Amino acid sequence: MTTTTPGPTTPGQAEPERPSPVVPATMSAVVQDGYGGPEVMGLAEVPVPSIGDDEVLVAVQAAGMDRGTWHLLHGRPLMVRPAIGLRRPRQPVMGLDLAGTVAAVGSAVTRFAVGDRVAGIGRGSFAPYAAALERKLVPAPASLPWSQAAVLAVSGLTAYQALHRAARVEPGMQVLVLGASGGVGSYAVQVAKAAGAEVTAVCSTAKVDFVHGLGADHVVDRTREDVADSGHRFDIVVDIAGDPPLRTLRRLLTPTGTAVIVGSEQGGRLLGGFDRQLRAVATSPFGRQRLVVLVSREDHADLQRLVDLVEAGWVTPRLGATYPLEDAADAMRRLESGEVRGKIAILVAAAADPAPTG
Repeated sequence: MTTTTPGPTTPGQAEPERPSPVVPATMSAVVQDGYGGPEVMGLAEVPVPSIGDDEVLVAVQAAGMDRGTWHLLHGRPLMVRPAIGLRRPRQPVMGLDLAGTVAAVGSAVTRFAVGDRVAGIGRGSFAPYAAALERKLVPAPASLPWSQAAVLAVSGLTAYQALHRAARVEPGMQVLVLGASGGVGSYAVQVAKAAGAEVTAVCSTAKVDFVHGLGADHVVDRTREDVADSGHRFDIVVDIAGDPPLRTLRRLLTPTGTAVIVGSEQGGRLLGGFDRQLRAVATSPFGRQRLVVLVSREDHADLQRLVDLVEAGWVTPRLGATYPLEDAADAMRRLESGEVRGKIAILVAAAADPAPTG
């Protein structure tokens, strides 16, 4: 049966009816049957998710693969297991980033209608349909193909909030990005440049040209040079899984500088990088330098500001690879290898690219 949804009207006209897509009861999605590596990932037939009053059902065109999904796959650090599931994940369908079209809306949704193009953060985006809170979605940039729109939210929001919320970047500041070639780092370089900062970026030899292409003013090859020995000091250091000791971060900062610790892939199984983050929070009040642990907010207002930078030409999502849905495990192996420049997109729909017109 086909249902209808009101569309936009002009004064004096009755609301036209737009047909809503027929949503199937089940779908083939990428699920994890426990915690572990890519070997626990596979396709399975699962129910299409139901949505709440403040949620949107998105017909997913493409999804982004990020380090957050990696942590959920491995269930690490162990301290998060009570929240996500002790023995196996409560949300077995994988994926957070997404881009697609609205298939249905909850009764309290006011910003979107069926058929709208959206991008943002959902739950279980490695699937043809995913549920997402309205407040975590924005209109998808018309200038981007689905694959690029799908990798905006998680990494882009993290970079934007690290610089604008945590570090309060201003024009003319000296900004250092540690881990500049990855998902968050590739956005951080561009967002800092858009803010008028002078950007120094650190990466490995094989990725120097890629990072230069992001617009960094200076690129340091970490395999040949330790930026902490250069004597240069920075107003802002964005530490993306670099894991330098806290004393090294302080050496890199000006006397009143700010280091933003975004995350860590290191540390023990129980706490992971949280150990270093807790020590940063504990020691930061005892000096003029600030050591800030970023807690990213999944907020459509900041995501819209990031989209505005995309539309203005300041920020471009950089794709290192795309994979079809059935090869999501191979994509995860590629992410784990550390070879990827920028982001990985999972093409859920067969015709996910090129960009839709309109």
